[in-house]
Amino acid sequence: MEYRKLGGTDINVSLIGLGTMTWGEQNTEADAHAQIDAALEAGVNLIDAAEMYPVPPRPETQGRTEEYIGTWLAAHPGAREKIVLATKVAGPARQPHNPRHIRGAGNQFDRKNLTEAIDTSLARLQTDYVDLYQLHWPDRSTMTFGRANYPWVEDEYTVPIEETLSVLGDLVKAGKIRYVGVSNETPWGVAQFLNAADKLGLPRIVSIQNPYSLVNRTFETGLSEFTHKEGIGLLAYSPLAFGWLSGKYEGGARPAGARITLFERFARYSKPHAIKAISGYVELAKRHGLSPTQLALAFVNSRPFTTSTLIGATSLAQLHENIGSVDVKLSDEILAEINLLHETQPNPAP
Repeated sequence: MEYRKLGGTDINVSLIGLGTMTWGEQNTEADAHAQIDAALEAGVNLIDAAEMYPVPPRPETQGRTEEYIGTWLAAHPGAREKIVLATKVAGPARQPHNPRHIRGAGNQFDRKNLTEAIDTSLARLQTDYVDLYQLHWPDRSTMTFGRANYPWVEDEYTVPIEETLSVLGDLVKAGKIRYVGVSNETPWGVAQFLNAADKLGLPRIVSIQNPYSLVNRTFETGLSEFTHKEGIGLLAYSPLAFGWLSGKYEGGARPAGARITLFERFARYSKPHAIKAISGYVELAKRHGLSPTQLALAFVNSRPFTTSTLIGATSLAQLHENIGSVDVKLSDEILAEINLLHETQPNPAP
């Protein structure tokens, strides 16, 4: 396993991070524990969760993912110090698909909600602290979860970033969290968090968890410069585009138990032009004797701004294939072909 620094911290995180959003929906508690065991055995030390998980978010299952991690920690005394544990606080329900069952539709990043969220997450996780606490999406209307354009919406009210960061600073002082990160954030938002930290002496964000894959390289425009100049590491989610880049949906296939088979709401990567682009990358992988999965993950792993590639698996076979991507090094020829495909059809699934 390869390790990289988490932003400007002294924490080394594995290049492959263990995503968990299927735990409690597509995966049982026993499945989750087996995945943690297998991932740790392979050198993975980053586990990423969220209070909203599992996905799709439902009141009946909300919090199960953190609970499964908590029962694993309880069964493994002394293991807590060996993992880098990250979780996320859900933001306000500004878009139709944002959950409204977590502290109500008015859930925002103020002191009341952030304090309640972290305390509840810590109880479920059965730990005294998390290493990285992330804001799952901005407390304002912006480009998130497949929205292609800035919405030009005047929100009735948003919690000022300075206020949010001040509360998170207090949680750091209290020992409940070590570092702060953002997710689904924009260049403007990152700049505001950095400005607030520098101006008020508050914690600087050390990471950003945004989508990044062969079919969504929008991170490269604007945000990648922040990772370079400001020491903010990318935790890349959806590196397989909800499994589409694995090739398992080629030709209209819908394998039993797969996410797209089970949940029609996940249409972010299923537009006709995206499917066409995905087929190009699948064909490229096969032509070079690679599995489509490992081509897609190896590309994300190879980016200088990637701190960790967050993989999600519903089976141990998938988990091992995903982790094995750290040993796949793409040749200059393959990278050139990837860039040619990208130039032909850039970012078909933002």
